[in-house]
Amino acid sequence: MSNFWNNLCKFPRFLTSVLVGFFLTTFKPVFKLLKNKKRKIIFIIATAIIIRTSHKILMLMTGI
Repeated sequence: MSNFWNNLCKFPRFLTSVLVGFFLTTFKPVFKLLKNKKRKIIFIIATAIIIRTSHKILMLMTGI
């Protein structure tokens, strides 16, 4: 039974390392793209449009 609890205690460290690895792998290319000023502006505009569109869709879906 102690083996079970030892394995269970290791899970948060594993989950943390997986999440950190995922975000580093995902966002490293994005940070390289943001070094160029023109691409940075395009990225900010695209992100704002995506957030605004998602917000509008969710508002219409929920009827708020």
